[in-house]
Amino acid sequence: MTVFIASLFLPKTVHFNLPGARPRGASASQKPASKAKKLAPNTPPSLFQPAPSHITPPHTPTEDRKHHDPWANEDGLKVQIPQMPFSPDGSYRAPIDRSSPTWGGRPDQPMSRANSPPPPSLINSSRALNQKAREMGRQGITQPRSLVRSESHDRVFAHADWKIVSADQGNGGLRNAAEAAARDGKLGEYTWIGTLGMPTDALRGTQQLQDIDDRLATEHDMLAVFCSDKDFDGHYSHFCKQILWPVFHYQIPDNPKSKAYEDHSWKYYVNVNQAFADKIVKNWKKGDTVWIHDYHLLLVPGMIRKKIPEAKIGFFLHVAFPSSEVFRCLAVRKELLEGMLGANLIGFQIREYARHFLQTCSRILSVEATPDGLQLEDRFVDVINLPIGIDPVSLSRHRGESEVKRWLDIMRERYAGKKLIVARDKLDHVRGVRQKLLSYEMFLNMNPEWRDKVVLIQVALSTSEKSELDATVSDIVTRVNSSWANLAYQPVVYLKQDIDYAQYLALLSIADALMITSQREGMNLTSHEYLFCQDGKFSEKKHGSLILSEFTGTSSLFNGNELSVNPWDYRACADAIKKALEMEGEEKERRWKNLYEAVNVHTGSHWFSEFMLRLDKVYEEQHSRDQTAVPRLSMTTLLQQYERTNRRLFIIDFEGTLVSWGPVNQIIPVSPQRTLDVLNDLLLDERNTIYVMSGRRPEELDRIFRRVTNLGLIAESGCYLKDCGSNTWTEMADANKIRSWKSSLRDIMTYYLERTPGAAIEERRCSLVFHYKSADDYETAATQASDLASHINDACEDQRVHAIPMDGCVLVEPIDWTKSTAAQTIFDDLQQRMGPDEKHKSPVDFLMVVGDGRDDEKVFKWANQLGTDGTVQEVVTVSLGNRNTEAKATVTQGVSGVLAALQKLSQVVVPAEHQRRRSSITIPSLVNM
Repeated sequence: MTVFIASLFLPKTVHFNLPGARPRGASASQKPASKAKKLAPNTPPSLFQPAPSHITPPHTPTEDRKHHDPWANEDGLKVQIPQMPFSPDGSYRAPIDRSSPTWGGRPDQPMSRANSPPPPSLINSSRALNQKAREMGRQGITQPRSLVRSESHDRVFAHADWKIVSADQGNGGLRNAAEAAARDGKLGEYTWIGTLGMPTDALRGTQQLQDIDDRLATEHDMLAVFCSDKDFDGHYSHFCKQILWPVFHYQIPDNPKSKAYEDHSWKYYVNVNQAFADKIVKNWKKGDTVWIHDYHLLLVPGMIRKKIPEAKIGFFLHVAFPSSEVFRCLAVRKELLEGMLGANLIGFQIREYARHFLQTCSRILSVEATPDGLQLEDRFVDVINLPIGIDPVSLSRHRGESEVKRWLDIMRERYAGKKLIVARDKLDHVRGVRQKLLSYEMFLNMNPEWRDKVVLIQVALSTSEKSELDATVSDIVTRVNSSWANLAYQPVVYLKQDIDYAQYLALLSIADALMITSQREGMNLTSHEYLFCQDGKFSEKKHGSLILSEFTGTSSLFNGNELSVNPWDYRACADAIKKALEMEGEEKERRWKNLYEAVNVHTGSHWFSEFMLRLDKVYEEQHSRDQTAVPRLSMTTLLQQYERTNRRLFIIDFEGTLVSWGPVNQIIPVSPQRTLDVLNDLLLDERNTIYVMSGRRPEELDRIFRRVTNLGLIAESGCYLKDCGSNTWTEMADANKIRSWKSSLRDIMTYYLERTPGAAIEERRCSLVFHYKSADDYETAATQASDLASHINDACEDQRVHAIPMDGCVLVEPIDWTKSTAAQTIFDDLQQRMGPDEKHKSPVDFLMVVGDGRDDEKVFKWANQLGTDGTVQEVVTVSLGNRNTEAKATVTQGVSGVLAALQKLSQVVVPAEHQRRRSSITIPSLVNM
């Protein structure tokens, strides 16, 4: 079966061969690049010499780029393309995370037809554009000729020769991981789904576009998604980059310069996501797996789920996921979360991001969050954290190339006697380049003995927009160099363009320290590559130190072996630099070995295969719990199981199973006398032990079941237990702990109660319930209840309590005492009193659990495990209703169906030696067996 890997960009794109074409924007006097090549030395741009003016500028955004670059790889992940920049044959040669030119700005690809940005008013867009054009005309401003499209331009590309080449944009970490998993035999047939990374409106309706689509599918196992230039520009350049990207990195777009308040790009985001979903649905076959990646495609899982309810869908977010306080600032927060929850399995880089997601869903969607995932109305969604990694095999192969060795020799000679601190970051506010340079400046101020002995090499991948940060960083570099530089020494080497792959690997190999000061980053793989390059296989063993921001996902993997820093604490960062440079060799080697081991464990291949295994497992578990997959209770089979056993244990839920719920704080039994009669009839057989479990208080259960003798009771969801035939209750919970968390939570619940007219707080002995079903304004009350549950789960995790959103109420109860723990106590007690003998291998050979609520699912799971282990011969778990469940059977007739099934069991003839008299109220169950 096929694994569909859906990512915004395909690993391949298209280049067109245009005879006599020159780079767009070149003057008529300039010669084509192919002729200029003869004058260019056979040397790429380097750290040590500027590129000659006659060389075609590198395909990376530098400080003079005027247009937004939608293809920049914001994740810092690398595409494994070991070549240098474009060669005559069109192959791409560049560092694997190199940024690419402006969309529609390549001379060998069509220009975009999109008007960027999308108009603020969707209704009067044309009027606004015409008015703006008239105003610009009156001011003598004309549209640049280089950006004007023409029909002849479209015709040229529609009839030009073309070829498929490796793309220079996209998620390189994902690409490397898929290739590594396939190479290692962990991935079979797989197909990429994504866009070409170029405008396609100029090719609409042409045979050329169909031919490109066919060749990608047949020769490269890739399905291209074609969306309009307008949709893609609004989706990526605006909604993704100006709305989602800042919020996911804790940069709320609310500053005066932000255009988020007038951005109407949500509909374009929906359109592109729908195009991906339609492509997947069209090609999906039963048994296929769909794996969707990153924040560009958050809606796709939900869209596929609507069309294919049985699909196996995974989703992985490569960037950070913010706290609920930040995410809730998004206007479309609910739609984004619901889209993600279409997946069977959702993955994040680290536990912190997964926890933020669970809390956010609990707060905004009012769903129950558990450590394993989210319980929705109709199904369960598993949530895991699984960090991505690099491909050590491929990296080792490229490190041995002659070009890397040549650059190692050059740098050894150039920086002989100097300590090197290296860094390579995108120049934006998230990467913390400014903080890094200020910390380095402080280090030199505080440690004059290190001046003239250490060099910071900062490679900055400039963003496309002029910014204050660009000028600030340049000022800091100038100030540092003017303070301590001389003819033979420059403390900061600052390169505002990318370097080629060979230089990059050589730089990582020869560095004494790598410094990463990101303010927020999903997973920094540059640190992984640095640690791997420090093993000394192709250069001297450096075992260099790693200075790493505590706000990167990578920091959670290294267990303190890195030098962790807060980027905003300049003094601590300066101290970390000093420690890295002065660290003893033995400590450096110890730290490096631990870091190196972590890198080798968390590889890209391991990440890919582990996610696939987890997806397969959770899909099977979820499918087995699906309401349509759980059979109805067979009375024939149940009677056979019942008759061939002699030690029977029934654990039956009360509310919703033996009786129906009524208004708040009130239970209206359905035929109460019938319920009591059925229980009494079952208890006439002394081989039967029955426990009724409930969330009610002990005194309530005593009053309801006073006429049923030899009945065991579980009150307050497992906090109290009353054995069969006993008149006293046993408190299972720790009373001191209960009083402790109750006192703190009561104030929190009162705070929300005062803001929710019509709500009420019910206090039980071991739990608290916030009822809002009768609130004056139900919608507002539901929002307050969600905030209450999120508040409690966030603030009281250490107190071992949790808040569970339910229909019309929020239940707050302890984690350590549940219905399942009470059931285990009952089973253990029976095992002590009635151990195995010649006739019975277990104190119980028939176990039946019946329930209807979410809190009963843990009891179902516990009982099923006893059957799987062979501890109990016959296990029957029954759920009421039409939701997904751990139970192995369902009863669709509700309470009446349960009572009918129990009544049929009670009518089985009981041998005289096993008959129990109704008046016998003191004989414990199973004692005389």
